[in-house]
Amino acid sequence: MLEHGGVPELIDPVMVAAFEGWNDAGDAASAAVAHLDREWKGEVFAALDAEDYYDFQVNRPTVFLDGGVRKITWPTTRLSVVRVGDTNGKGRKRDLVLVRGIEPSMRWRSFCNEILGFAHELGVEMLVVLGSLLGDTPHTRPVPVSGVTSDADLASRLDLEESRYEGPTGIVGILQEACTHAGVPAVSLWAAVPHYVSQPPNPKASLALLNRLEDLLDVRIPLGELTEDARAWQLGVDQLAAEDSEVAEYVQSLEEARDTADLPEASGEAIAREFERYLRRRDPQSGPGVATEGGLADGRDSSYLRDTTSGRTRPPRPVSKEPREPKAGEDSATGPKDTAKGNGTTETPDSSGGADSADSPRPEDGPEGNGS
Repeated sequence: MLEHGGVPELIDPVMVAAFEGWNDAGDAASAAVAHLDREWKGEVFAALDAEDYYDFQVNRPTVFLDGGVRKITWPTTRLSVVRVGDTNGKGRKRDLVLVRGIEPSMRWRSFCNEILGFAHELGVEMLVVLGSLLGDTPHTRPVPVSGVTSDADLASRLDLEESRYEGPTGIVGILQEACTHAGVPAVSLWAAVPHYVSQPPNPKASLALLNRLEDLLDVRIPLGELTEDARAWQLGVDQLAAEDSEVAEYVQSLEEARDTADLPEASGEAIAREFERYLRRRDPQSGPGVATEGGLADGRDSSYLRDTTSGRTRPPRPVSKEPREPKAGEDSATGPKDTAKGNGTTETPDSSGGADSADSPRPEDGPEGNGS
């Protein structure tokens, strides 16, 4: 761990994480966390040691010139703090600890231990991991976002799905399992990205993740130009689809299937929830609020705070909340399919940082995009 500076005492902190790679179709999840960091002017206070977790032949360092001096940027995971407060001085303040990096190449358990060590030291109340996966969803419809946890009580209180997935998993699944054993409440939010237009960026999916995060944490997230970027993205895909009759026909079939599946959701209760969400976002007086209630379960497994290879141990710190992880998937044995256009972007990273569609998680791999 490389620490860049001290962190002041935080107010009701929640950790929000996303990792480039297999769990990040269209770079939607990592772009969402980057948006939070940019809009709220995050201050980096620590970075994990790249030597411990990354294969530099898979995730290569980059060289750049700074005032004529050559410098190197190493692939890693960085932690920053953003302070969320109502600009009108109303509402409750809260802080977010943002974790953004690349899915590690090795020593995943030690990697999760370091992340959890920071969570305990900073008094983090809950961990929210963002992910995105390739799905059979049309780009013309709202982006489906699933909220998943392994804690039945947390699922009930926060209106989330309980994970029943079995199969291959990525760092998101491992981190959520580590949270479960350590007694840290954990939730994952998954956006489905159309598999036929999987190249990054996908601002529409990033926007959907941020909207769901806003509801989950009861904070108002400044969207900046993201809404307009999402509209421009959809218009661009509309034009590309219109130029290819086979793609247009395929998109129409996805629309029909989606609309049929969504008919039961067009209930008065669902419409009322959407209207309340709209009012919350438009009310200038509504400030940020409290994310959730609860506390850390007693008897957390301290082995998840110990780096067995280095002997380092972080003392657990009392926090508040409860644990858990991702959602139930379908057939974990089903492998990813070839996309109609482009290459997938959930992946095991290649040397250029791109995505390998052959390894991209699909809906068959579960809502975690890779299971958990």
